Amino acid sequence: MKHLNLSFSACGFLGIYHLGAASALCRHGQKLLRDVKAFAGASAGSLVASVLLTAPEKIEECNAFTYTFAEEIRRQSFGAVTPGYDFMARLRSGVESILPPNAHELAHNRLHVSITNTQTRENSLVSTFPSREDLIKVLLASSFVPIYAGLKPVDYNGQKWMDGGLTNSLPILPGGRTVTVSPFSGRLDISPQDTGQLDLYVSIANQHITLSLANLVRLNQALFPPSKRKMESLYQRGFDDAIKFLLKENWFEENAGN
Repeated sequence: MKHLNLSFSACGFLGIYHLGAASALCRHGQKLLRDVKAFAGASAGSLVASVLLTAPEKIEECNAFTYTFAEEIRRQSFGAVTPGYDFMARLRSGVESILPPNAHELAHNRLHVSITNTQTRENSLVSTFPSREDLIKVLLASSFVPIYAGLKPVDYNGQKWMDGGLTNSLPILPGGRTVTVSPFSGRLDISPQDTGQLDLYVSIANQHITLSLANLVRLNQALFPPSKRKMESLYQRGFDDAIKFLLKENWFEENAGN
């Protein structure tokens, strides 16, 4: 039996790509998922990893929440930083409605969430969750982009934490192979492959991505969500890229899931 890990990168609203990939894995990649010992992620990636591990049947619900959340941000005069708009409260409401009551038990020692200490600027991978509230706090901490998401970092275990994507945007776990998923084109297992690019890569907080105009556009879309039509096409791209990977690695099953 292979020892596999599955890691989803930090990517803001491009997390819709992750949901497409997760949906493909649920439908046609059960053979792979059965071998996955641990899930990991940063920021939006940690949210998708937590759902895939604890409530895979809620992926469609996550899609609906993501589209609604993005539409709300687009409607604000200054996006997420519009005075009076509480980004973190809105995100918490979504997380609370989707994670099952025993999510922390299912995630314990199997989900590794990347967070950054605001004082030391050091990264931490958290994988123990004594309570559901602990799990929610860690997921919110991993998604807290200073100023963009508010001014108060997330309190957890007596310290203040922020976006794990700032220090480790794609956790690679020790032991076995870590299958990597990212909406940025680069040296990754499941990602868009931009054609006609120079073979130039840049490492951003542990994620090796192609130096390209397309990736610069994606970086902008991570914080400033594109139109619903564009997001739907990103979801489909994630689904298609995951299918390509499953076929290439002989993990594809015709009707593995519902």
